[in-house]
Formats: sequence, structure tokens, C-alpha cells
Amino acid sequence: MSRKHAVGVLYSTNPDFQYQYGEEPEAETLPPQKQRLRVSLDRRHRAGKTVTLVSGFVGTDNDLQSLGKMLKNKCGVGGSAKDGEIIIQGDQMEKVRQSLSNAGYTVK
Repeated sequence: MSRKHAVGVLYSTNPDFQYQYGEEPEAETLPPQKQRLRVSLDRRHRAGKTVTLVSGFVGTDNDLQSLGKMLKNKCGVGGSAKDGEIIIQGDQMEKVRQSLSNAGYTVK
């Protein structure tokens, strides 16, 4: 563990002292029926290229990655999933909405 994640004490003269590291608990994944996902188009900071953004996912990073992989396969394009957002290349709003609805998610 690195020192920059140590919480509370910067230095101790006690040779038996153990640093406490702040660990953020990962959010549990809500079932698809309780998720409210928002699908939108975005062009900001992407060199004029259009991408489809899926935001509002609550859950673990592994579940986000698997949902992103499923959407990329359904649309036949590339993309990424990180920080609670899924980015799908191109204008794929209808395909993404249809795929999410079929999987049981509430789409806005």
C-alpha cells in the first residue's frame, strides 16, 4: 500500500504502529429493475466524434464492464466503461435503448 492513502497519522515513533488505510467500499449492484439509466449523445472533448453515453449505473466495476461489453457486442462497435458511465462509439441510441430495455433496465 502506498503512503498517500494512509488515513490519520503521517508519522509515528512507535515501532509497532500500523497505518490505517482508507478503503472505499464498492457499491453493491442494484437489480436491473431498480436501475435508472440515462442514454444520451455527446460530442464534447471527442474531436467532433459522436458517442452514446449511458450513465446512472449503480454497482460494481465488474458488472459495469460486463454491461458495457454486452452493449458493445449488440451494437457491433467499440467503447469503454469506467466511472459509472458506458461510452459507445457513434450514434447508437436506439440500439442501446432497445438492448437495455430487453435486459430489464429502466431507460430514460
